[in-house]
Amino acid sequence: MSLKSKTALVTGSTSGIGLAIAKGFAGQGANVVLNGFGKPDEIERTRAGIETEYGVRAHYSGADMTKPAEIEAMVREAQETFGSVDILVNNAGIQFVSPIEEFPGEKWEQIIAINLSSAFYAMKAAIPGMKAKGWGRIINTASAHSLVASPYKSAYVAAKHGIAGLTKTAALELAPHKITVNCISPGYVWTPLVEAQIPDTMKARGLTKEQVMEDVFLKAQPTKEFVTVDQVAGLAVFLCSDAASQMTGANLTMDGGWTAQ
Repeated sequence: MSLKSKTALVTGSTSGIGLAIAKGFAGQGANVVLNGFGKPDEIERTRAGIETEYGVRAHYSGADMTKPAEIEAMVREAQETFGSVDILVNNAGIQFVSPIEEFPGEKWEQIIAINLSSAFYAMKAAIPGMKAKGWGRIINTASAHSLVASPYKSAYVAAKHGIAGLTKTAALELAPHKITVNCISPGYVWTPLVEAQIPDTMKARGLTKEQVMEDVFLKAQPTKEFVTVDQVAGLAVFLCSDAASQMTGANLTMDGGWTAQ
């Protein structure tokens, strides 16, 4: 399989799942557009590192995923830089945990904007170019929470259920144009973000590191193992292959059996 001459835009890709997906595409020869927050020097190191390691071109956009105009400009900039956006991965996301009656309104709006609306605006901007080429792949990072709920995550669960519905609708609209639209729904993935939560959780619950991982993070995953970012990236790359050309509108779980219960 080769993605040479293709360009992949991955939102939320300066670390974690998004970065692994971007590197997965670069490994297949695709040029990549990174997006996300972080320290400028670290982002530049990451961008340059991808070019050096994989022999592709890598571009960075600092577009704010809460601002539709910036999202549209990011897609346009990618098209102008590389000639097209062939693969779009809507991966940007944030989390906030609170009972509904205490959930800050601004946090609700921010999570819906970044986790759901940004995918709509990016798709809206990228689809015309994909239609013109007669080929495209759109992959939305959902979550096990696109299928099941957990308490205190109302905005996140609502957004991820929304991503699953948006995926299906777009898949139906784009099926005649050789553009597939799917979402990947991981369970708990081992990322720096998850790792950083361990000390606070240990302190708050009076647990050891092992107890936090087993009884908090992995409680819902029957395999009792974290999903890795490379496993998610591997599935994203597969969805861009010829073998996956008839897969569209699917919600693909990678959650250690969480949603099978």
